[in-house]
Amino acid sequence: MSIRFTVNARRRVIALTLAAGVALGVAGCGGSGGGDEKPKSTSSASNGPDSEKEAQQGQEEEPLAELKGQEGLLLRISAAERDAGGFLTVSGELKNDGDKSLMVPAALRGDETEIIRHGRSLGGATLVDSKGKKRYYVLRDTDGRPLTTSDLGSMKPGESIPVFMQFPAPPTDTTEVTFQLPTFASATISISG
Repeated sequence: MSIRFTVNARRRVIALTLAAGVALGVAGCGGSGGGDEKPKSTSSASNGPDSEKEAQQGQEEEPLAELKGQEGLLLRISAAERDAGGFLTVSGELKNDGDKSLMVPAALRGDETEIIRHGRSLGGATLVDSKGKKRYYVLRDTDGRPLTTSDLGSMKPGESIPVFMQFPAPPTDTTEVTFQLPTFASATISISG
């Protein structure tokens, strides 16, 4: 067998695994079909101003990490969830915290030729498992596109964009990893799931 055949076979296996994982994820996100239902209230019987503030504070999630980048960019990581398919999805939001419009830096996509061909993305992100002494890169599909938010362009002041990055999941006994993205400070994040 040639090396090219082996590489292509591996890519096909990874693509099938990714497709199965995405299909399971989409199936798990299905609702009960009752789109008109209103959420049930779980607040206490008191309706004073203090109870309203408590309800709003309970809705705000504390981010796992906030990373500062160049020119006022801020990346808030809200979740790092392991799924049964062997993947780890890191999600959050990218915000222009500055006072002027800016172009999302091309450096965020990393410097790998295959990823550069697919435009601006967060393809340069990595996870470092210091316990297992491994580095995990953003997964790619069979065409070499990174499994992350892509087509990032300009951002107005105060604008936020929801973002995600998908990695191979570290072993289940690894509960913390260091998240790295070019031009941003690194941060330790906890894995759930």
